[in-house]
Amino acid sequence: MEQIKILVVDDESRMRKLVRDFLEREGYEVLEAGNGMEAMDIFYENKDLSLLILDVMMPKMDGWEVCREIRKESKVPIIMLTARGEERDELNGFELGVDEYISKPFSPKILVARVNALLRRTSGLSMDEILRAGGIEIDKAAHIVKIDDQVIDLSFKEFELLTYFVENQGIALSREKILNNVWNYDYFGDARTIDTHVKKLRSKLGDKGEYIRTIWGMGYKFEVSK
Repeated sequence: MEQIKILVVDDESRMRKLVRDFLEREGYEVLEAGNGMEAMDIFYENKDLSLLILDVMMPKMDGWEVCREIRKESKVPIIMLTARGEERDELNGFELGVDEYISKPFSPKILVARVNALLRRTSGLSMDEILRAGGIEIDKAAHIVKIDDQVIDLSFKEFELLTYFVENQGIALSREKILNNVWNYDYFGDARTIDTHVKKLRSKLGDKGEYIRTIWGMGYKFEVSK
């Protein structure tokens, strides 16, 4: 069986080695880049990458720029690392299509757990099922969303979030429940993670965005307007 390939991008060689050692113990093939330019070269040479672990602060080309360029070409899952725990950095990352966000210092075991969970979700989309609700069509096998027969471009996380909403129509969902089901781990950040994704998802859904109703003080409910 072919190994799953992960690209680790960080200008600190000790950090790359630490992450690499833990990932290789899990059986992953790990590629390394010391700056953003190297990362882009490796990305273009390895179209079979399954995941990127990307540091924000790097010379030549920072993590934001790398993420922005990669998202023009691919929806490969991205975990962003940063030494800064500022909220605006996290929100910026999610706006650019980052799937997970981890602040340094972090436990390598937690990082590996996030990698495993994210890859399970990525490979777990091959269910032969099509969901429909109020003019929205979700093809889970092909990872395609259509609105009134027009394909719309969603990130991996936005796709998962919309799928979860449609599968739970009419049910009031707390932010905690959404995090545990869509992010698939106990998330210790705040609710802005979900709120940021919902805001962007609503925008992409256009008029259909009103189906995602805010339940104040709790979370959200997906309900097709009558």
